[in-house]
Amino acid sequence: MSSTNAEFLLPNSQPVVELDCTAAFNSLTDKEKLYAHHLSRACWTGGLIVLVQTSPESPLIFSMLHRVIMAESLESLKAAVLAKNISEDEWTAFLVYMCGILANAGNYKCMGDTKFIPNIPEDKFKTIVRSSKAYKNNPEHLENLWNLCHRQIYTLTDRLKSLGLGEKGISTYFSENCTMEDANLVAKWMRTKKMEAYISRTCKTFENGTPLYSIVLASVDKDPMPPITIEKESYDGALFQVVRGDYSPLLALVNQNLEQAIQYVANDNEKNMIKHYINSFQRGDLDEHKNGSRYWIKDKGPVIETYLGFIETYRDPSGQRGEFEGFVAMVNKKMSEKFKALVDNAENFLKFLPWGPEFEKDKFLQPDFTSLDVMTFAGSETPAGINIPNYDEIRQSEGFKNVSLGNVIPAHYKDAVTPFLSTEDSSLINAYRVRAFEVQVGLHELLGHGSGKLFYKHADGTHNFDIASVRDPLTGEPISSWYNDGDTYDSQFTSLGSAFEECRAEAVGLYLSLDKSVLKIFGYEGQIADDIIYANWLSLMWNGAAKATEMYQPATKAWLQAHAQARFVLMRLLELDGEGMLQITETEPGKNLLLTLDRTKIETVGKKVIGNFLLKLQILKSTGNADGARKLFAHYSELRGSWIQWRDIVLAHKQPRKMLVKPNSFLKDGSVVLKTYEPSHQGLIQSWVDRFPNTEVDDILEKLAESDKKHYLNLY
Repeated sequence: MSSTNAEFLLPNSQPVVELDCTAAFNSLTDKEKLYAHHLSRACWTGGLIVLVQTSPESPLIFSMLHRVIMAESLESLKAAVLAKNISEDEWTAFLVYMCGILANAGNYKCMGDTKFIPNIPEDKFKTIVRSSKAYKNNPEHLENLWNLCHRQIYTLTDRLKSLGLGEKGISTYFSENCTMEDANLVAKWMRTKKMEAYISRTCKTFENGTPLYSIVLASVDKDPMPPITIEKESYDGALFQVVRGDYSPLLALVNQNLEQAIQYVANDNEKNMIKHYINSFQRGDLDEHKNGSRYWIKDKGPVIETYLGFIETYRDPSGQRGEFEGFVAMVNKKMSEKFKALVDNAENFLKFLPWGPEFEKDKFLQPDFTSLDVMTFAGSETPAGINIPNYDEIRQSEGFKNVSLGNVIPAHYKDAVTPFLSTEDSSLINAYRVRAFEVQVGLHELLGHGSGKLFYKHADGTHNFDIASVRDPLTGEPISSWYNDGDTYDSQFTSLGSAFEECRAEAVGLYLSLDKSVLKIFGYEGQIADDIIYANWLSLMWNGAAKATEMYQPATKAWLQAHAQARFVLMRLLELDGEGMLQITETEPGKNLLLTLDRTKIETVGKKVIGNFLLKLQILKSTGNADGARKLFAHYSELRGSWIQWRDIVLAHKQPRKMLVKPNSFLKDGSVVLKTYEPSHQGLIQSWVDRFPNTEVDDILEKLAESDKKHYLNLY
C-alpha cells in the first residue's frame, strides 16, 4: 500500500486484549446469569445498528466477512488462501482489517472517526474472498457483495476520509446531499415541535422543487401513528415530515431478547424499565425511553447493571442524534464502596467548584455510582465511564447514574507506551496512571457531568432562576441569555456540545483531584496522593499533546473526536496561560518532543488557571451561550504555530488503539455458561462467529443497506 495512506491502515501488530469479567460472572446466581444473558443478546443485536449508522458500506462489509468466517474455520480458510499465493503477512492484514470492522462496528475508527482500509492490495483481498468456502457455496451472492462494496472499502477521497457532514465527511445520520445548513434548519423545525433527535435520521429529497426533509424514527413499527409521526407540513420554505421504521428488523430482535430478559428481573423497577424500552423501540417513542430511564435511575445498586438505546451524540456531525449502545455489567463491590463515599460527600465537594450556588442545581440528587466489570458493551466504543441518561429534563430535576467500567481501564492501559516524556515521568505515569484515571473518572462523571444548572425561561414567561438577583460572575452584569422552552443543551450547542461538555467534566476532575479529602476516599494519602495528583495532571496533558492531535484533520480543520478536542484545549490552556508550568519542546527536529509539567505549580498556578477557565465554561453552559463557547474554544483548539508540524511527529509515534475481545454467554441445559477468548485476532473473530452463529443478521443488514442506498448514490 502507498505510504501516503499509512494513517488509514491498521498495522499487523494491532494489539488485542481481553476484557475479563469471569470472577464477577461466576458470583452471580442462576437467575442473575439468565438476566445478564438475555440482556446481552439484546445489546449485541442492537449494536449491529451502529454499522448502519457508520457508513453506507459498513453493513455490507460486515455481511460479506461474517459469511466468509461462518462457512469454515480460520485454519481452513488460511490453508486455502496460502495456496493461492497469499503471503502470511497478507493473511494477517486481512484478519486485522476484519477485527477492525468488528471492533469499531464499521470501517471508521471509533476514536477519531477516520476511515481505515485493508493493508493489502485490492486484488489480494478479492482472492481471499473468492477462495472461501462461503464463495464456493454461493458464488453469485458473495460476488454481488464484493461488487457492492469493494470500491467503498478502498476509496479515500477527501470527503470519505472521515465522518462529517457535507464536504467535510460522510454521515449516515443524514442523506449525502445534506449540509450543516440543512441540519440547522431541521433542528429549528424540530424545536417548534419540541422534538429531540436522539432516535432519528434525516433524508432530504425534493417535491416539485421544494426540499422535503423526512425525519425517520428508529422503531419496529412502520405505519403512521400520530402524534409520533407527522404528515408533511411547510416551514421556512421547505417541507417536513416524521415517519418511522428505521432499523425495524434489528429492533424487533432486540425486543425479542428484552421480552426474555424481563422474566428474570430482580424488582419492579427493572421490569418497568424494560417494558418502557420495549415500547420505545416498538413505536419509535422517545418519551417511552425517557420513562424507562426514570425507572433505571430508581434501580439503586443492582447486581446486574444495564442500559441500552440511542445514547451518545458524539458521531452525529450536528451533535444531536444518538448512536446505539448497550451494556451489561456486574457490580465490583470493593471499588463501588469508594464511589459511594464520593457520592455521600458530593454536596460538600460541589461547594469547592469555582461558581456560586446560583449556578448549581437547586437540589443535588444523589446518584447511584458503581464500579462495574463489563460483560457486554455493544457499539462502536467501550468507554471507561458513563454518566447517563443524557436527557436534560431528567438530569436536571430527577437524577442520573454514574458508572465506572472498572475492567476497561486496565485493559486499555495494558503495556501502554508513553513517548515524549522523561524516563522519570514515564515510570511514574506507568506506575500510577490506572489509579489516577480511576480518580479522574469518578470526579469527571459524578461532579463533572453531574454538576451545574441550566437557566431556563419557561413557556409561561417564568424563569428557573432569580433573574433579578443572579449576576454573571465574570462581568457583574445581569444574566442576559438562557434556554427557552423546548431548547436542550444539545440543540443549543449542536456540533460543539460534546467536546465542550467533556472539557468541562475533565476540568472538574483536574480541579477537584487537588483536594486531599477526595484522594483519601480512594485510599491515597501522603506521598502516594501527591504522586497520583501529578500523574493525573501529567496524564491528561500528555493525552492532550501526544494522543489528541491524532484526532485532528488539517484538511478540514476539524476535530474528529470530542474527548480529544477537550483534552487538547486543556493542554493548550496550560501551555499558553500556565506561566511556563507546561513546556513542550522539539528535542530532535522533526522526530521527537519532550513534554514537562512543573509539579510545584500544579496547586497554585494550575489550580488558578483551570478554575478560572472552568468558571467560564460553566457560565457559558448555564446561560446557553453557544456563540461565546465557540469563540472561547476556537482560541485554544486551533492547531497553529509549531503544533502544525508537531502533529506529524505525534503521528510518527502513534500507537494503535487496543481492541477488546469480549466474552459470550450461552444457554446450556437450562443454565448460562460464559465463554472467553484468547486475546488475539483469531480470538476476537471467533467471538463474533459464536455471537452470531448464522446468517440471519447478514440478510437483515443487506436489506437495510439496500433500503438506504438511494440516499448515497453519488458518494463513490
